[in-house]
Amino acid sequence: MELRIHPADSTGFFTWQIVYGSAAEDNRSYLLKPKDEVKGHWVIDELNGIVLDQFWLADKFCGAFTVIGSTIINNYQLANDRLPVEFYSIGTKPIGNTGKGT
Repeated sequence: MELRIHPADSTGFFTWQIVYGSAAEDNRSYLLKPKDEVKGHWVIDELNGIVLDQFWLADKFCGAFTVIGSTIINNYQLANDRLPVEFYSIGTKPIGNTGKGT
C-alpha cells in the first residue's frame, strides 16, 4: 500500500491517493478536506457521494466507517519517517447476546 498526500489547492484541501499494488492495478484518488481544524476533524471525500470522517487523536489520524456488514476502524500514525497504518474490521452482526436486556 502506498499513500500519497499533496496540497490540492489554496482552500486547504489535499489529495489523498491510495495505491494498492501498482498504480495501474488499484489507484484510488480522493480529497482530504478540513471540517473543523480546531477539533481535528477532517473528511476524506471519495468523490462519489461517500465522505468519511477522520479525527486527529493525539498523534494518530483515526476514523471509522461501515460497509457491507463490517465496520472498519483505521489509524494512521507518522513515526520516525514511517507511516504505520492499521485497519480493524468488526462484523456489524453480533455473534451473541449478553446481559439481561436492561
